[in-house]
Amino acid sequence: MKILWNLAVAVVLVLGSVVAGGYAYPEEDLVAKLPGQPAVKFRQYAGYVDVDVKNGRSLFYYFVEAEEDSDHKPLTLWLNGGPGCSSIGGGAFTELGPFFPRGDGRGLRINSKAWNKASNLLFVESPAGVGWSYSNTSSDYTCGDASTAMDMHSFMHGWYEKFPSFKTRPLFLTGESYAGHYIPQLAIALLDHNERSTGFKFNLKGVAIGNPLLRLDRDVPATYEFFWSHGMISDEIGLTIMNDCDFDDYTFDSPHNVSQSCNDAIAKANQIVGDYINAYDVILDVCYPSIVEQELRLRKMATKVSLGVDVCMSYERRFYFNLPEVQKALHANRTNLPYSWSMCSSVLNYSDPDGDINILPLLKRIIQNHIPVWVFSGDQDSVVPLLGSRTLVRELAHDLQFPTTVPYGAWFHKGQVGGWATEYGNLLTFATVRGAAHMVPYAQPSRALHLFSSFVRGRRLPNTTRPSIDD
Repeated sequence: MKILWNLAVAVVLVLGSVVAGGYAYPEEDLVAKLPGQPAVKFRQYAGYVDVDVKNGRSLFYYFVEAEEDSDHKPLTLWLNGGPGCSSIGGGAFTELGPFFPRGDGRGLRINSKAWNKASNLLFVESPAGVGWSYSNTSSDYTCGDASTAMDMHSFMHGWYEKFPSFKTRPLFLTGESYAGHYIPQLAIALLDHNERSTGFKFNLKGVAIGNPLLRLDRDVPATYEFFWSHGMISDEIGLTIMNDCDFDDYTFDSPHNVSQSCNDAIAKANQIVGDYINAYDVILDVCYPSIVEQELRLRKMATKVSLGVDVCMSYERRFYFNLPEVQKALHANRTNLPYSWSMCSSVLNYSDPDGDINILPLLKRIIQNHIPVWVFSGDQDSVVPLLGSRTLVRELAHDLQFPTTVPYGAWFHKGQVGGWATEYGNLLTFATVRGAAHMVPYAQPSRALHLFSSFVRGRRLPNTTRPSIDD
């Protein structure tokens, strides 16, 4: 039997694929083990998918199987925002993936609340110019929402060719922040494909976006309302902003086409909040880069903890990803890019006007295709606060003429309030995550996993303190 098994393994290697759970996965993309990685039972893969061979444009991905029973669990794509920030560095190794960087930046530790407990996970550095994704045509780095959605559509086709068994699996699209643009636009591209195709169709089953940019002219004033409501700016400054600022004219490329008194008040508010508050999570302490970078160089454990969260993880992550042995293990940086890996791109020239696009009509169309949409918000985020998102979801429900199917109220996790939630028409859900930040899984990993598990399993968040299967 051992001879037959060795022969089978040899055949698999010759054919260039790994048999996992009866399915063939690309052997060349298998990540045997990352440097300093604890032992795990699930497989992980990383590599490139070419989205434009002529221009030499390729997107880098990291895929991790579900922790258990991966053959029967769905596929979830996660995208970070920016625009221009890495889903590998953000989602995969800071928020919801199976590993976090160690405090010394030279190894990994287990994320006990990783989302691969509920789903197979796919992370993509998008668009080209982010992280290790690249193009041999420099003009490709001038891009925007339309080209990003087109490339991600091409990527999904190419990735399914590498992992064909997932073509029929339920597909969930998730992300945060500017992924409030990326994810709905990709969903529309996939739905357009499905309408045209007489063959393969994407098995899209749901969309979930966290602290998403949906309408700039609503999300920006919510930031200053958040500052005021949390005691971070004075009544005088808060009232001036609310009374003198006409945010209907606020745009990314020309944000100051408002009155002088409004500009002055906004400048004062930003100055008062200052550099000593993390705007993405106002209750966390801040990390001091000069100290942590020195400790990383000296091989010391540099972890600084605030409320159970490593506030210096971003520096440890960058140190780790720029180790040559890490890039080799991930099959990354195959073109020896002339710059180091960073969380957000320094080469991308992304279209500012695209940030002004109103995403609500896209969400409406997704829902009209009977695809459930969840919008969730960490309630300690001042960058894209729940105050704007909650109102926009309610207005979308009104536009769809959806009744309220679950009244706004608390949802529970482990006997405590996990946040507050409401549902409209059985297809549109808004939920907050109590004590969470802009990066919800980073700040509240257990509550975030509960929310995600409910989403992919098609369950409502529990409105009682009785333990649920997700607890």
